[in-house]
Amino acid sequence: MLVFSALTKRFGNVPALDQLGFQVHPGRILGFLGPNGAGKTTAMRCVFGLVTPDSGEVTWNGAPIDRDIKLRFGYMPEERGLYPKMLVGDQLAYFARLSGMDRKDAAAAGAEWLNRFELANRSASKLEELSHGNQQRVQLACALVHQPDVAVLDEPFAGLDPIGMETMAAVLRSLAAGGMTIVFSSHQLDLVSDICQDVVIIDHGRTVLTGEVSELRRLSPTRYLEIDVNGQPWTALVPGVETIETKGRHRYMLSRTAPIEEILQQARHDGEVTRFAFEPPHLTDLFREAVGR
Repeated sequence: MLVFSALTKRFGNVPALDQLGFQVHPGRILGFLGPNGAGKTTAMRCVFGLVTPDSGEVTWNGAPIDRDIKLRFGYMPEERGLYPKMLVGDQLAYFARLSGMDRKDAAAAGAEWLNRFELANRSASKLEELSHGNQQRVQLACALVHQPDVAVLDEPFAGLDPIGMETMAAVLRSLAAGGMTIVFSSHQLDLVSDICQDVVIIDHGRTVLTGEVSELRRLSPTRYLEIDVNGQPWTALVPGVETIETKGRHRYMLSRTAPIEEILQQARHDGEVTRFAFEPPHLTDLFREAVGR
């Protein structure tokens, strides 16, 4: 288990992490979420010693993360961390050898990952000759080429088209099913909701919400209601019920004990109800509620 214990870090007068703590369970995918500047990247860098916390620690299976443990971890930084003029195949083999693989196994593993990401025909290309999306795939392959026990991925889906996202999501699901522990950050909350079993939401360097996505949704006291009347969103004012706009949809935010029958009758008075959805919050809603904006 990967455990973040009371991490605190300041950069001058700016607090980046404030007693941050959470756990990532083996064989599960955790979405690490928060607004810009919340401390996600700083926390990830603490795992690899790229940032030294002022207090607190990160442990793996109860032990501090030393050099040997780091060799069994994979890290994908948000910023491109590869060599633009180096051949793609050579680059993968190089990173595999940095993680302790011999030359022969490193070359084989690199070829396998290029094939897995449908880039086998670009092995002899320079990285800079690839599209942004394919460079992102190579970056992820470099983090995974040595089949790590833990993968820490900072915005791995950035810049990918929908097909690329599906391919990468399928790879992460397969690796987690095989026992790999995966934590990744992303601002694409719909994607996180589809892939992750668990989430941690942080704000101002502190954990503000953590748990299994399905349980967090189920236990939330808030429900969201969408109604279409005569095929159009119903936008009537309902006394005592807050209305919000989400992605162009008019939604009512209310408690799970709200007078649904009364609202439905009011909608029927205005025409034919063609859609009526009363459901727990989406991950986007949980995020908004947790960070207060």
